Amino acid sequence: MQKDSGARANKLAVAAATVTVVFWASAFVAIRSAGAEYSPGALALGRLLSGTVVLGALWLVRGEGLPPRAAWPGIVTAGVLWFGAYMVVLNWGEQLVDAGTAALVVNIGPILIALLGGWLLKEGLSSRLVLGMAVSFAGAAVVGLSMSGDGRSSVGGVLLCLAAAVTYAAGVVAQKPALRHASALQFTTFACAIGTVACLPFSGQLVSEAAKAPAGATLNVVYLGVFPTAVAFTTWGYALARTTAGKMGATTYAAPALVVGMSWLFLDEVPGLVTLGGGLLCLAGVAVSRSTRTLRRRVPPVTPEPGAPEASPSGLIDAHTRD
Repeated sequence: MQKDSGARANKLAVAAATVTVVFWASAFVAIRSAGAEYSPGALALGRLLSGTVVLGALWLVRGEGLPPRAAWPGIVTAGVLWFGAYMVVLNWGEQLVDAGTAALVVNIGPILIALLGGWLLKEGLSSRLVLGMAVSFAGAAVVGLSMSGDGRSSVGGVLLCLAAAVTYAAGVVAQKPALRHASALQFTTFACAIGTVACLPFSGQLVSEAAKAPAGATLNVVYLGVFPTAVAFTTWGYALARTTAGKMGATTYAAPALVVGMSWLFLDEVPGLVTLGGGLLCLAGVAVSRSTRTLRRRVPPVTPEPGAPEASPSGLIDAHTRD
């Protein structure tokens, strides 16, 4: 019975992660489109405002109340870094490099997540996770390079996307322990609201640019707030609470492949065979990292800190630790 329950929970986590990745991939395309009319800060604020309205309404309907005090450090950290800084910096970066290159660079974030998760959250690094990340990163590199046109990208844009990856990784690692105390909806609602407050200095730009922008660009801003933000961050939180930060980070490696398909469909950018091959590598890496097999490795005994739980007498730990 417990095995059936665990299998069902794992399937739901995979489904939630899939929804997240699809919407986040679409965000690269929507940002690229809306960025022609909106500046980075105004676009981030408009997106966060839309997301906060939707999340706030859902939070009120469900009546979940305020998050516990223990969850607030993670909520504030992720709100400022992931919802605020990440969105501004990514918007800026996508004005200087194409969507595929941006997706490639930002997707070094999962490597940082796995490393930080293994170090700070004690999640461990399994051989399958490392192998999956290596395969997916190779695929992401192929996708990004094949979409970079003549092979040259703005150095400034690449650096901005690198900064976005760092803020993204820090936000995810801050989110994981917060989800032990708050629900995914509580976390996402208040982190989004904090990100909105952090972006309020751009309110003047948003009002000015919204008055001049065509309806299509403004609809893209609203779409970014409702789906890649309100829906996707909530499903991400749901999945993250049921698996490790490293595994969830590796799952997002599928995004560059999806960006290719969406760019083809909505921006009329036709991918070549090399790009498609890179996309398949991304998906193959995700499949490896999501494998249910675990690797148990022996670690040397450590002296527990005061108040910390004692280590298992066997000295064995599961490299795919779950909370």
